[in-house]
Amino acid sequence: MRDDRSVARAIDAMRRGWPIAIAGGSATLSMLAIEAADDVRLAEFDPDNQADILLSGGRAATLKLTNQLGAADPAQPVQVMRTDWIDLATAYALADPVLDLATPLKGPFRSIACSVPEAARAALELARLAGMMPAFFVRPGPVANSTSVSIEQIAGYESPERLRIVARARLPVEAAEQAEIVAFRNGDDSSEHIALIVGIPGQTPPLVRLHSECLTGDVLGSLKCDCGPQLHAALQEIAGSGWGILLYLRQEGRGIGLINKLRAYALQDQGFDTVDANVRLGFAVDARDFGIASRMLTLLGQDRVRLLTNNPAKVAGLEAAGVHVIERVAHAVPANPHNEHYLATKRDRTGHQL
Repeated sequence: MRDDRSVARAIDAMRRGWPIAIAGGSATLSMLAIEAADDVRLAEFDPDNQADILLSGGRAATLKLTNQLGAADPAQPVQVMRTDWIDLATAYALADPVLDLATPLKGPFRSIACSVPEAARAALELARLAGMMPAFFVRPGPVANSTSVSIEQIAGYESPERLRIVARARLPVEAAEQAEIVAFRNGDDSSEHIALIVGIPGQTPPLVRLHSECLTGDVLGSLKCDCGPQLHAALQEIAGSGWGILLYLRQEGRGIGLINKLRAYALQDQGFDTVDANVRLGFAVDARDFGIASRMLTLLGQDRVRLLTNNPAKVAGLEAAGVHVIERVAHAVPANPHNEHYLATKRDRTGHQL
């Protein structure tokens, strides 16, 4: 029986500013998240001021460090050699691209080969799972009072395999009084996803919308994106089609989490589009796992769907996980002055068919 409690403990430790140790093969890499560190925790973790800095390839490209290591890849780690003048404040400025305009970096910085590259790559993924910046102080070998986790445990943490239906109830909604809400929970990471079954299920394949959680758009009515209007328009279209399913996926910010999404918003205010903002933060352009949606549909007994989307990646994600998309139904809402550039970026840089 698989036990991934160690990943949950590592995520909790990262957020609290406690050290973690990632084991890979015969080597271990200990690290302290820069975002959660303070002077006391850093001194305990690195009393000799020798811990290097671990960054993503995307962030290193912004800092002009990747010319020493080859082409930039946001998924690949870059290790920056520690010098006497790299204190906590400088490390934080290295980590956070939002501060680039306000905090000119001293430099020069020197990138070196990662001492434990597999563990370093796993650390970047663990940061995404924790919703934190992918930036660490790192030391080879174990350190005292660290929380241990393995590369394999991190890699399998978000697997949809253990997603289960845990509750369901009738839920009349504005778009359709005949509706049922179904809650899913993953036994590994405790994430909770929701399906809303609209109308009475019939023999025809349902019209399905995959909607990733967007607190700013869905709840606060943000005009920076089209998420809120898309959500409400999807419910209306599903209701008008006879029956269908809205999957509400807890993958805020295309999988990077709410706090990192707000950092991306700050970068957009500095002139970067949504793609470049994610990469500058050190994340993939889209870190979502649509295998979760496939698992939800399978548990609901649906393996053939009409998909309400403009995103070819959603079609490919469902197909790859065993759910056949018999039709892609276009889904678009009007732009506003605040999200025109955002929608154009989705069309031109991420292949959305608007």
